[in-house]
Amino acid sequence: MTFKVLHIKSTGPAIEPSVDHSMTHVKWHVSSLSPVGPVIQTQEPVHYNGAVILYKVVNNHPSLSFRVYVATNNDSFIKDISNAVKHSDKKFIKIDKPPVCKKQLQDGKRYRLISESEAEITPEEIEFVDGSLLKLKSYFEVYLEQPMEFTLSLIELESEEIVWKAKLRECDWILHDQNKNERKRNTISNRRRKSSNSLSDEEFYNKRLKGRDISDGTKAKTTLTDQQLMTLAKKMGKDWKEIGIECLKLEMKDIQQIQAKEEEVNVHKFLMLEKWRKGEKSNGTAQNLYDSLKDHVSYEIIQILEGFL
Repeated sequence: MTFKVLHIKSTGPAIEPSVDHSMTHVKWHVSSLSPVGPVIQTQEPVHYNGAVILYKVVNNHPSLSFRVYVATNNDSFIKDISNAVKHSDKKFIKIDKPPVCKKQLQDGKRYRLISESEAEITPEEIEFVDGSLLKLKSYFEVYLEQPMEFTLSLIELESEEIVWKAKLRECDWILHDQNKNERKRNTISNRRRKSSNSLSDEEFYNKRLKGRDISDGTKAKTTLTDQQLMTLAKKMGKDWKEIGIECLKLEMKDIQQIQAKEEEVNVHKFLMLEKWRKGEKSNGTAQNLYDSLKDHVSYEIIQILEGFL
């Protein structure tokens, strides 16, 4: 077979020749760290690794309303969905359920979402397409008049096979509200304590804030801890080296020195982040790392960094 390589550059897409190939790899002369992928002409239907992503509407009504997105499992598509939800007039919380479909989704096939408890689901079915380039992402709207446990299943109409299934319980969204209220109570309590502090109390707090960067006189920004860096490292994918060079401004020799150490890959990712933190010194904060990575990493990593903020 003859392969070519689709290379997405800042100037636009280009089709470039391959050098060689095996049963598992395509060789190509690397000219820049930009998205690439092998291209081959085929008449076979296109299959995608699928993901189902759930969001619940947050309001004061006793009823339940959800958005259920059926997406291709890639960072770009999932990030687009996250942005669409953030810019909606409604408020949402993400429901954490295993998202990956157990069977690949096929372009052009129709899928139906069903509920084991009585629920209104609109539309009844959708035709799956790779919506990465579509501005508006399609989704199912699920509505239950009364709060209750229920199970959602995504069915491939042609084979009637269940490709994804999840049970939703009240604790999936109630705990989120409880945590939010707890954070509010803690914030109010901290403000009250701060307003009643004497001068000696302020000196005490200043000692505890030693080593922190006070950017606006009221907010303390601390450098990321080893534990936080390891949490991020475990969530990074195979593109961690590209992220280190492109986003964290490391050099290839830095990556090579890290990889030379006989450690498992998560430790290599941790050492890369640690290298960045040392270089940033007091600016090795969650906010600084968030600003550097926000347009280049997965939605899951963005959520973790927002949690650190």
